[in-house]
Amino acid sequence: MKSRYFMIAIVAFGYAFLYVPVMLLVIYSFNESRLVTVWGGFSTRWYGSLFSNDSLLSAAWLSLRIAMVNATFAVMLGTLAAWSLTRFRRFRGRTSFEMLLTAPLVMPDVIIGLSLLLLFVSMEQLIGWPQGRGFATISIAHITFSLAYATVVIRGRMGQLEPSLEEAAMDLGARPLIVFLKITLPLLAPALISAWLLSFTLSLDDLVIASFVSGPGATTLPMWIYSSVRLGVSPEVNALATLMLLFVLVIVLVSGWILKRD
Repeated sequence: MKSRYFMIAIVAFGYAFLYVPVMLLVIYSFNESRLVTVWGGFSTRWYGSLFSNDSLLSAAWLSLRIAMVNATFAVMLGTLAAWSLTRFRRFRGRTSFEMLLTAPLVMPDVIIGLSLLLLFVSMEQLIGWPQGRGFATISIAHITFSLAYATVVIRGRMGQLEPSLEEAAMDLGARPLIVFLKITLPLLAPALISAWLLSFTLSLDDLVIASFVSGPGATTLPMWIYSSVRLGVSPEVNALATLMLLFVLVIVLVSGWILKRD
């Protein structure tokens, strides 16, 4: 009996350690006072201030655009890479190809950001592109490391598919492209969605790599938040974090409802 209460206490402490700070953040987003550690009464003024902050809205819109482009291209390239590794067991350069795909999984973000920065600077000097650093360079950098995660997710699912389904479709006269579009992709749909959401989250969360490959006028949302909290946590940051938590909660609830229906 004592061991049971002890385990319950440990679990409760773990959940409290994780979620009590989040609850306090949400509560203090409705704080009237500008000081986040001093409660000055209930107010929603910081939410209004949040939506009137042009620099914040610009950073959020840039991050969303980069995250969507990154997730889409990472899934497309990850699907092709997973297809090559799964369906073609042996080909010249397979080991090097796998090493290049998995390198971003273990390589520090600082190394990736610095190497890409040197690459973009050299390309600008040699061919004149990219001119400066902004949306394009950040998107390329994010696709570079998100591709590895997308490939791992899609490859795991593709390895579980029965090749006999594709072979049966081709025996009935379907061309390889039709088989891929009408047989393989629908079976891969859960993995594709998971890889897209994972890549989207990684891009939206990245700070280190974006700091290296961005330039003036290209500030992402994590960069904006980091620059804000360096001078002290603003109540606007609490309001922004609360809205992001609400968005994630809605996505989780909708996903759970869909899975329950299925």
